[in-house]
Amino acid sequence: MRPDSLPAAAAEPPAVLEPIPAGPAAAIERKRAAKAHAASKHGSYSTPVASKKVLTTNDGRSRIHIGDCREIIPSLEECKKKQVDLIFADPPFNWSVPYDQWHDGMPRNDYLDFTYAWLKACADALSDRGSLWVNIPDDTAAEIVVYLKKIGLHMVNWCVWHYRFGQHTKSRFINSKVHALYFAKNDDAAKRIWHPERVLEMSDRASTYGDKRTLNKKDGMPSGMRVPMDVWYGPFLGRIQGNNKERRSRHHNQLPEAYLERVILACSEESSIVMDPFTGSGTTGVVAHELKRRFIGVEFGPGNAKSALARIEAGAVHLNKIIGVSTAIHKKRKALDELADKRSTR
Repeated sequence: MRPDSLPAAAAEPPAVLEPIPAGPAAAIERKRAAKAHAASKHGSYSTPVASKKVLTTNDGRSRIHIGDCREIIPSLEECKKKQVDLIFADPPFNWSVPYDQWHDGMPRNDYLDFTYAWLKACADALSDRGSLWVNIPDDTAAEIVVYLKKIGLHMVNWCVWHYRFGQHTKSRFINSKVHALYFAKNDDAAKRIWHPERVLEMSDRASTYGDKRTLNKKDGMPSGMRVPMDVWYGPFLGRIQGNNKERRSRHHNQLPEAYLERVILACSEESSIVMDPFTGSGTTGVVAHELKRRFIGVEFGPGNAKSALARIEAGAVHLNKIIGVSTAIHKKRKALDELADKRSTR
């Protein structure tokens, strides 16, 4: 199947699990795969469940459609009219995760067809000033980049979301990142929605080294501030785990609110429509709603959709925690503290 065509939903997955190598190291993987295939008995990835149902917030500003995004997105009036200014997608990674209703163990070629289909649907829904962000691991990042360039979108940044708790392994270097691919309809920053001034952070030159040059800038930037770099890390940008207040149960790859806050503030307006084809725990929705955007979500699992709507209604937990703050790895030089002490005692 050609990747630039919009395929129908993938064929029914085989009922028999593909063999997984024996041995203690494979026990966790076997358990994950078994759960994913068991979940598919109640609705495979080829048949949406309750695809016509829509959940809406009390103020009517956010809604979540339940079903397959490949079918729902082309049917929405806002998408037909290309009114969506920002799409953020954090799709299933095809890692045999037991999602709500979704079968996460497709054959590789089926998964690529699925990926190209939802990417095309999203690209077709973007406004002329719109942007598409895709959160994806190493497995499929290259294929997505090549495909989006092929259908005419422009790469703005290949960002990296870095976290400190990767899955343990001894067979290779431990993964500690996911790619945040930033594409737009227009390569010219003046012709797309782009507001870096809303997401500035303190530069290392100011926070760590006390460089006087950055405190007297002539490039229009506020003193000591910079546009964030393309590797994102630091407090409030790590993986959501354990007793984190943002944590939603039953979600294996929940993104931090600060990550979405940076994307939404920089790439949309208060009047914008923000869309997420894989709503999941509802991070995009709760941040967009809190920032007074209109939100359209699509979620295959009814349970996830209901939980995400409740989260949107409850509101965000950790917004405005990274704006204007330093993400420097190294601590402030001791000499700067000593200088500040001397000045305070004069």
